[in-house]
Amino acid sequence: MRRTPSRRLFAAALLVASVLAPTATVPATAVPASVPAGSGHHGGEECRDGGLGPELTARLDKAVEDVRVQAGIPGIVAGVWMPGKGCYVHATGVADKVTGRPMTTYGSVRIGSETKTFTVTALLKLVDEGRIGLDDPISRYVDGVPNGDNITLRHLAEMRSGLFPYTSDPGFIQDLESHPTRQFAPHEVLAYGYRHNNTFAPGAQFEYCNSNLVLLGLVIEKVTGRRLADVIDSRVLRPAGLRETLFPHAAEFPEPHPRGYTDQTPDGSVADSTDWNPSWAWAAGAMISDLHDLRHWAKVVATGELLSPETQAERLRTLPTGFPGTSYGLGIFETNGWIGHNGSIPGYETVTVYLPAQKATMVLMLNTDIQSAGEEPSTLVARAVTGVVTPNNVYDRPVRPPLSDPTL
Repeated sequence: MRRTPSRRLFAAALLVASVLAPTATVPATAVPASVPAGSGHHGGEECRDGGLGPELTARLDKAVEDVRVQAGIPGIVAGVWMPGKGCYVHATGVADKVTGRPMTTYGSVRIGSETKTFTVTALLKLVDEGRIGLDDPISRYVDGVPNGDNITLRHLAEMRSGLFPYTSDPGFIQDLESHPTRQFAPHEVLAYGYRHNNTFAPGAQFEYCNSNLVLLGLVIEKVTGRRLADVIDSRVLRPAGLRETLFPHAAEFPEPHPRGYTDQTPDGSVADSTDWNPSWAWAAGAMISDLHDLRHWAKVVATGELLSPETQAERLRTLPTGFPGTSYGLGIFETNGWIGHNGSIPGYETVTVYLPAQKATMVLMLNTDIQSAGEEPSTLVARAVTGVVTPNNVYDRPVRPPLSDPTL
């Protein structure tokens, strides 16, 4: 059965499953165009502290390349940083299947549901300022939400609202697949979900639902009186020092970037989705970033550098998801010790996670979201990499919503 966009706005990878920012700069480590596809290269700019040694590096190269070939992934960028041990940054495969342009460790990708970590961070900063409360009902800020008097901001952030996911609505799927360059508004996408009854009482269980994050984006706009993209830029990206991360208004995409490939099309054929409009994902999955920024963000979000200790503790109070080994907090997951999020949007998948026990960071960027043997390609790569570098903390099977629901 072909996957639908509802299943993947962002790779259900709970692992284990608008203002345009400046164009990304190209570091001096760019790989010459003559490098053959699949040969790969190691990014010295992002691995200044030295590698993990020739033996471990060779094992990682093989693990990543084996998954890439077996899963049919066009290109992969993999980065691992382990203080006191070294680092590994590697690109393999192609960024463009037509020209054969090689994948490189610089450039931007669409990060899908990793956007949720930025949206929830902006929300939690408002909590720290006393401008909102996590247990406020959504009806206080947004009208028309089914059962809105009983659904709290906390329920929305921890995926326990019971709202029907708009990305599971057949009408939405048809409209998006038929017109992937279309501009969607937040209230417009929410309306698709409101056609359906809520699926359970607030707080009763976990269900990944992008409607939740769109509503939180509207709360941020209501309270601040500013566009969500501007709030995230000024209150999250700039304080965190993220210069190449942005929240696009429509289909903007800074150069350079790899082409993205998806099978989320009306007939299930593979298409180049690079320039599709991610506005339908908005606060749940529209953002763009690069390897450097994601590496930094992994630690910031996992350790709460932008939040008070009390609010970060609330964020990390994870609850069971129904998937062994994986729990979910406020816009963040924990699986086998790794804390962070993954993302999937037509054409791209990412994983950005931090392992507090070893102060280790892993970032993965892929230019496809086409599943292999029923699994997200980013999960396969993450499992292979952590199986080599952190065998006691292997990134496990991500949380996967039902086929009728999209993505984590």
